Amino acid sequence: MSSEARPLPAWVVAVQALSRAFGVFSAGLILLSVGVICQMVFVRAVLGQSSIWQTEFVTFALVAATFLGAPYILLTRGHVAVDVLPLMLATPARRWLHMAGHLVMLAFCLAFLYAAVPWWVEAWTSGQTTPSIWRARMWIATLALPAGLALLCLQCVAQLWLVHRQIELPFGLSPDDRL
Repeated sequence: MSSEARPLPAWVVAVQALSRAFGVFSAGLILLSVGVICQMVFVRAVLGQSSIWQTEFVTFALVAATFLGAPYILLTRGHVAVDVLPLMLATPARRWLHMAGHLVMLAFCLAFLYAAVPWWVEAWTSGQTTPSIWRARMWIATLALPAGLALLCLQCVAQLWLVHRQIELPFGLSPDDRL
């Protein structure tokens, strides 16, 4: 890898920007969920009223935050990683280990996406709602799965491409990180 930075292709920049936007949106969903929980506690404990929509909203928002935030976590390497083996390997072996791991992840995410899209389409076309009094539209709640998984697949492909083209080193390590 040369010391001068190479410009990234537009598709990689776009995927990374979208991953960052999804990450910000996910953080917003988590903050909103905290606010809704506080409102629910106030309504139930102080006002003595029942909650109607809050539990479902928070459940759906946190699931959405998980799936929509996953590409950002992959982009920033925010996931938990055990890097003992990569630290012991030379850079070419790290690259192959990275590629193998990301290909397994991509296969899993594509299979999950393949299952999630028909589930969302069914919710959309049938007009499904939750059985509660709130009757939330399920297509809104389930949209986060295919959207997040699709972007996660694209982010995985982008990272595979960056490591393959030696623009980034695998596992975020430098060539001198051997034990």
